[in-house]
Amino acid sequence: MSSPSAQTPASTVLYSERLLPSFWIWVMVLGVSASSILVFVPISMETGIIAAVVVAVILTVLLLLSTPTIRVTPDTLQVGKAEIERVHIGSVEGFRGDDATYQRGRGLNATSYMCIRGWISPVVKIEITDPADRTPYWLTSTRHPEDLVRALNS
Repeated sequence: MSSPSAQTPASTVLYSERLLPSFWIWVMVLGVSASSILVFVPISMETGIIAAVVVAVILTVLLLLSTPTIRVTPDTLQVGKAEIERVHIGSVEGFRGDDATYQRGRGLNATSYMCIRGWISPVVKIEITDPADRTPYWLTSTRHPEDLVRALNS
């Protein structure tokens, strides 16, 4: 029997990542917000500036609320709103570059669970071995595929 200090608590987070939008997405938010000034400038410059601020706040809140999280604990894997026990995880592979593009495109199984963000190129493919689940694998974007693969294989 192992000592309690040698056991990993189920609540311990082995890996965590928020798939936040990249820099160029935030530049686009600023551009869209700034362009809203042009719509309201015929009314008044103050109205245009207020509209730009409101648009920027709304877009920022929407982007942040829709940002998924990847979280690995000793017992579970959570990707976005989906969660699975780790006993149902088979092989795990990380992909970058052309291999990641292939996994997101021609190599994609339409019945897989996907949490893909266009501004994050690398992906990790996580095989699902649960016989009650018809999903063959999960495919998720991640900025650190090697770290996620290492956490899931530990």
